[in-house]
Amino acid sequence: MTQLAETPTALRSPADALGRAVAHLKGLQEDGGWWKGELETNVTMDAEDLLLREFLGIRTAAETEEAARWIRSQQREDGTWATFYGGPGELSTTVEAWVALRLAGDPVEAPHMRAAQEFVLANGGLEATRVFTRIWLALFGLWSWDDLPNMPPELIFLPSWFPLNVYDWGCWARQTVVPLTIVSTLRPVRPLPVGVDELRTGVRPRKERRPWTWSGAFEYLDKALHTYAKLPVKPLRGLAMRTAAEWILARQEADGSWGGIQPPWVYSLLALHLLGYSFEHPAVKAGFAGLDGFIIREETPDGWVRRLEACQSPVWDTGLAMTALHDAGVPADDPALLKAADWLLGEEVRVPGDWAVKRPATPPGGWAFEFANDIYPDTDDTAEVVLALRRTAHPDRPRVKEAIDRAVVWLQGMQSRDGGWGAFDADNTRELTTKLPFCDFGAVIDPPSADVTAHIVEMMAAEGLANSPECRRGVKWLLDAQEDDGSWFGRWGANHLYGTGAAVPALVAAGVSPGDPAVRRAVKWLESCQNPDGGWGEDLRSYRDPAWIGKGDSTASQTAWALLALLAAGERESAMVKRGVRWLVETQRADGTWDEPQFTGTGFPGDFYINYHLYRLVFPVSALGRYVESA
Repeated sequence: MTQLAETPTALRSPADALGRAVAHLKGLQEDGGWWKGELETNVTMDAEDLLLREFLGIRTAAETEEAARWIRSQQREDGTWATFYGGPGELSTTVEAWVALRLAGDPVEAPHMRAAQEFVLANGGLEATRVFTRIWLALFGLWSWDDLPNMPPELIFLPSWFPLNVYDWGCWARQTVVPLTIVSTLRPVRPLPVGVDELRTGVRPRKERRPWTWSGAFEYLDKALHTYAKLPVKPLRGLAMRTAAEWILARQEADGSWGGIQPPWVYSLLALHLLGYSFEHPAVKAGFAGLDGFIIREETPDGWVRRLEACQSPVWDTGLAMTALHDAGVPADDPALLKAADWLLGEEVRVPGDWAVKRPATPPGGWAFEFANDIYPDTDDTAEVVLALRRTAHPDRPRVKEAIDRAVVWLQGMQSRDGGWGAFDADNTRELTTKLPFCDFGAVIDPPSADVTAHIVEMMAAEGLANSPECRRGVKWLLDAQEDDGSWFGRWGANHLYGTGAAVPALVAAGVSPGDPAVRRAVKWLESCQNPDGGWGEDLRSYRDPAWIGKGDSTASQTAWALLALLAAGERESAMVKRGVRWLVETQRADGTWDEPQFTGTGFPGDFYINYHLYRLVFPVSALGRYVESA
């Protein structure tokens, strides 16, 4: 490896680059068999963590100092905080960061605070922030609960067939909404030692008052709910609160989390605390202990920093890492692959979860995204794990086959009526939910998407099920979902490069000819958006501004996605593939990985983004591996 490290970049071959990358990837495997890269998001995680601890009276000076140091380090030159690297300043994120720094003792007249204040005021002030930000302010008396959407706990009683019941929400949203119905009913206020008047404009946002529109109708409904909340007698209120609490407790995972993600975790702890559950209660104690496992502490030249992951992705990362090693030609019985397969087999979900509300006859199977999330396995992880396990020469083949067979049956049962697949639920498509005043941030439903559907179609084809009714319906869904420009929208990755990088290999694997017009349109689109340097990149602004579709600085993961599509389309000898491969070779670091500060993962399109730190490695290994192995 020393000789390789000294080889000039211009003289390296794709095989050399692949060897370096494989060595680096193997070196990142944990002793337990899994891989897990950092899941980087934005400073709202850290600001809200400080605010939570302040509200509960457990914030320490050390935690505050380290978190504040991290928040300051992420402020941009213009005084703002963004939701992704290189993105524009974002109002609510900047407000939450400003409040957290005030809590940490930063004076309002400090230049960095003044710059943030000016941005906030120029963009509508506190009055224009999202509902979640104003909920945090309301907890401290900095915003009126009367001016927030009312979410009654009686929502828990609505049957699953009735509009706006909790199962109409995506799994991440329902787990957040249920505890928030408790919080917003109890309307707690615990004053902060600092204020936020500097961020107010005094201008109230206009409301939609046309009752014949859904938005207007829901505003009138919200007004009625506020009136109901003030009635002295509410017959179902007490029972609703108890039922909601029981619903929350029933969904706590083994690691103490709720859904393995920050929003429902934090709001569930708040709800339980407000209902009188002590810090020593097993659920609350486990919840805080689990949160500690999501904290990253790192020493920097300015001192120690502390940041909170919004989620962790070991199952996803492990499945992708195994596929990458297989693509790179690593022997199927390599110890790293066998160890990873053993760990994944132990992570199989064998119990029903919320998905069973819509699919009660479907037997459980599959995998979740996180270390512990048995209630919410997802179809995307399940497909990727199957693709990885089936290529591994595990000594206990019957055990592997049984797990794969269960996963296939579960995935078949999770297909939506239109032929596509959502990530966590089937037919979670009721858009009425999105019209509620509460829903001004993030996706709140889980409709089928091209990337998830593609991964499942690819898996079914690999399992010899390309001609099954489920797979053929999935192929039709993908063909129907192709954009006019030849690309596919990417729900869980940025963006059209991710969707196209998933769809083309899946369609070809399922029997669509590389010469098919749909594939040729995708190739033409990829050719049109290749950067002059040979790589590909797509800025996350493409979710809101079509002018950014297919455009952005070249990144290792996005270049790999384009190459995976082009290789599947039979373009191995094309000039654009060779230029893309050369870009990967020339930009590889001496240690075998790539630099990628850009965020290429998606939580909520348009609102919340992720930098998966392993993406910069696993996808290039797959792309280079398929390129080298096909020579």
